[in-house]
Amino acid sequence: MSTPGPPAVSAVPRRWRLLCAAAAVVVAAVLTYVGVTLPQNATGVARFTVADQVAVVGLGLVLGAGLLALGRPRVDADERGVRVRNLFGERTVPWTAVRAIRFDRRFRWATLLLTNDDEFAVLAVQGADGDRAVEAVEGLRALLAASRAQQPPPPPLLYDD
Repeated sequence: MSTPGPPAVSAVPRRWRLLCAAAAVVVAAVLTYVGVTLPQNATGVARFTVADQVAVVGLGLVLGAGLLALGRPRVDADERGVRVRNLFGERTVPWTAVRAIRFDRRFRWATLLLTNDDEFAVLAVQGADGDRAVEAVEGLRALLAASRAQQPPPPPLLYDD
């Protein structure tokens, strides 16, 4: 009977998402207010029409949606590998390509150190989330260790003298 491996890890940046949502609501509300009261704020030099009002409200909604999109980072990991979704794009990395998971005090988020000497930011695991971030990193490291335990040892190096 085989023992089950470490549980799967899933993490999102909670504080960052709350900040993005609050900023999106404020921007949308302010521009909606400006759009609705635009004709009352006319200076006499320019005339504002209903189309201008709709454009300002629409701009507020678009900017709010853009701010919400900044909160999309996510990491999901299991025994097969780690899937990281950052601000622009998504990447799946097998555990065989990961050398280490770094999460130091001087960094704001975790990074994957890859075997080809590249680094890949994991924006979903941010230091501002405190214990949640530490739990996510510990889970990722446990999955990496379990993956390494399942890999066969490398063959010995043979040298011709």
